[in-house]
Amino acid sequence: MKGCWHEYFGNDHPITLELGCGKGEYTVALAARYPENNYIGIDIKGARLWRGAKTTAERQSTNVAFLRTRIDMILDAFAPEEISGIWITFPDPQPAKARKRLTSPMFLNRYKTLLKPGSIIHLKTDNRAFFDFTLQTIQEEGHQLLMHTFDLYNSNLQEDVMLTQTHYEKIFLGQGIPINYLRFILK
Repeated sequence: MKGCWHEYFGNDHPITLELGCGKGEYTVALAARYPENNYIGIDIKGARLWRGAKTTAERQSTNVAFLRTRIDMILDAFAPEEISGIWITFPDPQPAKARKRLTSPMFLNRYKTLLKPGSIIHLKTDNRAFFDFTLQTIQEEGHQLLMHTFDLYNSNLQEDVMLTQTHYEKIFLGQGIPINYLRFILK
């Protein structure tokens, strides 16, 4: 589908990815809220994707797709500047392997190829070390940090980022763990 995703959707609407989408809660919710956009959830685990795909089929949504692949293979799935935004929701923090983190310079360079200029990347995580790593990477690489909070649900934000909670997010909130959120643009 590389370079052909607009044909798949049958329109030229912007395409947003949810990386490591799990059950696809964000993908499905964003697609329902913004039918004028297209959304693709990506995860390596087919059993997780099944839930989002089933919900999409039940709702007969035409602006949602799911792709089972490793995120390090993302350049094989999308053409340059084919994507208009990225959500990274509760990724594996990869505590022992910083280069494998979805916000490492290696991954950000891949996203830069896929994203249209000025596209926004969103990150939600419960893992403060991962979040701090991402903030440091954004600063060191010279990317544009638009905003961040260390406790999303005790912040003053009144935005869509709070409307949908993933399976893992609900677990973390139930344990009293604050949710970190940021958004940025690649240089």
